[in-house]
Amino acid sequence: MFHIPENLHPNCGPVAWLLGTWAGNGHGDYPTIEPYQYGQELVFQQDGRPFLHYFARSWVIDEAGEKVRDAAQETGFLRCLEDGKLELVLAHNTGFSEIWYGVAEGGKVELHTAGVGFTETAKEVTAGHRLYGNVEGDLLYAYDMEAMGQELQPHLWARLQRQG
Repeated sequence: MFHIPENLHPNCGPVAWLLGTWAGNGHGDYPTIEPYQYGQELVFQQDGRPFLHYFARSWVIDEAGEKVRDAAQETGFLRCLEDGKLELVLAHNTGFSEIWYGVAEGGKVELHTAGVGFTETAKEVTAGHRLYGNVEGDLLYAYDMEAMGQELQPHLWARLQRQG
């Protein structure tokens, strides 16, 4: 069950379905790495202003679904404008940050990068595309990445279930 908070800012209406904690498993692949499976938790929170706070953490899992090691973390703000338009500001534990623009409509969020910055020790990420969808009450997402001299292509995809 999902409950829309009374203090939800009207601009956040198109992404209200994201609120809460989601968990599940996903897959990662890219030409510069070995394919892997991961577990993940996403948290979307709000406080009545026109944005959602976002936090994600993941861990690599083995074939039996057991945790092998901690993996990526990212946090940021999904800024909700009028008419379903979105801005996303993200920071990653791996040393890069991103600005995204996109739109939310009908249980779907689509975002593309407008800018990426990275530290001296981070991998060179240059662009991305994210798609989130509410499918049968689950959160499905796909992340395409352009990095390390590779063209924009699929990198991560997962199916997560609402917790609590």
